[in-house]
Amino acid sequence: MIPLPAEVPIKKKNIERSVQTLPLFGLFQGVMYAGFLYILLAWTPLSPLAAAFLLWLFIIVLTGGLHLDAWIDCSDAYFSYQDKEKRLRIMKDSSIGAFGALSVIVLLTARFLFIYEIILMANTLTYLFILVIPFFGKLMMGMMLTKFPLAREEGMAYFYSKATGPKTLWIYPVYFLLLLVGSAFFGLESLILLLSMLLATYLLYVFYRIKSMKWFGGITGDVTGAAGEGVEICLWTIVWLFHYYAMV
Repeated sequence: MIPLPAEVPIKKKNIERSVQTLPLFGLFQGVMYAGFLYILLAWTPLSPLAAAFLLWLFIIVLTGGLHLDAWIDCSDAYFSYQDKEKRLRIMKDSSIGAFGALSVIVLLTARFLFIYEIILMANTLTYLFILVIPFFGKLMMGMMLTKFPLAREEGMAYFYSKATGPKTLWIYPVYFLLLLVGSAFFGLESLILLLSMLLATYLLYVFYRIKSMKWFGGITGDVTGAAGEGVEICLWTIVWLFHYYAMV
């Protein structure tokens, strides 16, 4: 998400539309990431290391660290190895524990590594690949908010879940098909990577559905935000590996 200083009427129709447009919002984020990277590489004399750092920082600043906070809370709760109820209480605690701090350091360090090495091997397709990463992250979040059981009947996840229904996500396949058609103009490599990203997102969907029930008894806003971060770091990994083994 990108924090915006604006008020939107809290109506069921508006909430449902916000879930329906989550992937488009992710695509908008991706356009900003790819555009910023292009400016750094094409219009400045900066080194690849400096460009990687600035893009890494840009992603954090643009999103306001909103889902990083969810990642920290979920990590503290999960690594407490307590029962579901205690984990839910830990997630609501505003303080940061050691496991939360360590997990976000690992997440951000891994993202920086992937960005840096991707930049070293960058070509025209690189911008397309970076562009679609947040698209799939938001796709996952929308599916979780609509399809997953709730851990408690309060909070952000409950707020969104109650305003959506089985037909809310009908537009998601349309988004992906349009993205697939557009990527076809870039050749077979782009199609293969997009399908790989879709497969990875689906496998993570199954994983999160099982584990969210086991670990937390369902989803909360924090679980959903952390899952979005989890999907994105997995997709950064795929793009990184793709540059090594398919774009050499």
